This record gives sequence, C-alpha cells and structure tokens, in this order.
Amino acid sequence: MSWIELSLDTTNEAVDWVCTLLANEIAAEDIHISEYRDSPAKWTFTIQMYLPEDTQIYQRIDAIAAILKPLHRTGMTSELQTFVLDQKPTKIEQNLENALIRHIGDRFVILSANSDYQPSNSQEIVLRLQNSLAFGSGLHPATILSLQLIERYTQPSFYALDLGSGSGILSVALAKLGANVLAIDNDHIAVSATQDAVERNQVSSQVTVTKASLGSASQLGHWMGGDSIESVTEIKANGQFDLIAANIFARVHISLAAEFYKALRNTSTHSGILITAGYTSDREEDVTSAMIEAGFTVCDRAQIDEWIAISYHTF
Repeated sequence: MSWIELSLDTTNEAVDWVCTLLANEIAAEDIHISEYRDSPAKWTFTIQMYLPEDTQIYQRIDAIAAILKPLHRTGMTSELQTFVLDQKPTKIEQNLENALIRHIGDRFVILSANSDYQPSNSQEIVLRLQNSLAFGSGLHPATILSLQLIERYTQPSFYALDLGSGSGILSVALAKLGANVLAIDNDHIAVSATQDAVERNQVSSQVTVTKASLGSASQLGHWMGGDSIESVTEIKANGQFDLIAANIFARVHISLAAEFYKALRNTSTHSGILITAGYTSDREEDVTSAMIEAGFTVCDRAQIDEWIAISYHTF
C-alpha cells in the first residue's frame, strides 16, 4: 500500500493547534512531530502526517488543507506539502498510548487516555486526554503556566469560567480542584475536544461546555482572526464568576479586559481572580496596562522561557 505524507512547519504557538484541529482527521499514531532544524528560524517544529492512499485520499487532503488554512493565513504554519511514499516510515509505527505522562505543579499529572499510570499518592490529580496533542495537552508552556496558577488559586466553592477551552484540560483541572465550571470556545472542534475531556475525566456534573464567547468577544470573530464566524452565544458579564482562566492570544485579553472585570464577583470580602496566559513577555506590558486600566491588580506571575502567565485580582 502506498502512503501520502503531509508535511508542514509550525511556530511554537501553533503546534498544538494543528493537532487539535486534525484530531478527527488523522490518528495520533500517524502524526510525527520533530524539532525544525533548517532556516528560517521562525519555525519551531515540523509535523509529518501519514494517510493511506485510497479512493478518498484527495478529498481527505482537501479537507485537511481547508482546516489548516487559517493557521497558514495568519503565518503560524508553512504551506502544506504532499509526498507519495511506498510505505509508512517505521518510526511512526509505535504505540503512543503511554507516551504522555507529564507532572505539572505539585499535584497535576497529565496522561494520554489509555495510560495505565497509577497515582503515587492521594494528592495527585490525574488529567486524561485523548491520544493526540490537542492544544492544552500540557506540552505547551502556556498550558503548564495556566495549570500552575489554577492550582494556586482555585477553591472548591468557586464558579469558574474557562474562556477558550481548547482541549478542555483547564476545565478538567478546575473541576478536579472542586470548582463548578462553564467552558466556552467559539471553535466547534475545540468544544468537541473539551466535551470529550470532561466525559473522559468523569467531571460532567461539574462542567458545562458550550459554543459561546464572553461579552463583546462574540464580535471579535474566530480566535485566529481572518474570516468571520457564525454567530455564537454571548455570555453576559454580570459578576457571576469567582475565577476566569483564559489561555488565549494577547489581543483578545486586551479587548476583553473590562468585561473580564465585570464578569468576576467582586465584593468587600471576595476578590475575583483572572488568570491570563497564551502570550509572550513582549506583550506583558500591553496586557497588564489594559488590566490595570480595567481595575485589576497584579497578583502573581509565572514564566517559562518567553511564555508568561499572570494572575490579577479585582482588588
């Protein structure tokens, strides 16, 4: 049997998104991710994907190209390349079920769906995801930082918002720390991935997943910009959340600063908490300025390489 290899290069920010968007198109065992080794330096990873050449192959390639087009349009990936191979490389034919075991913070352990890992103590919190590197898999620094701050500030009594839920990992983490969660995203693939993670981790009673945006975010279009998307439900910002976790682009943080503040419960005895991530240190001043102008106070900060996460309080 002949195989088709699809190949593209990505930025650090885009690698998880490629795998999220293609989770229903290509099996995890047919995706290979390696460090980019050529010039220009703008790329960080090379992703190679393998499909059997059958009667539906060209329709599948066209569908995959259409799914990835927004990432290429925004400069986050190179153009998709196609090659014909006599056979699939042997390096791809491996069992990836137990490949992902990642300890984050003091308590979180991220596992692939079918891992047989057993917690070493009662304090460990296991987060299981489908066998693909969805955005928020725990491999991206922004996700690691988000989880670290979530662990520090989440209380069992909280009602939390996961804005831009992606793979659902932050929603599951919040729920396993005892919070009730509203998980929203304006991308239907991300919503499906979040729902899968919620069910897989048996926290459906604590997490509501829906395709929606917060306040004016419903007017900002898709998270990658470019073409507008169909109308999504608008969640009103009316002081209903104790904590908001948002692992999204800096431009969206800045646009929503005032609505973040309005959406958090803020009383004389309770300060709402906003956890921001998804951007690098070169945007820190812009994001923090917008948050301070909206009424927030910087509370905490974490950093891995150029990636940062900052928590803000409403007083």
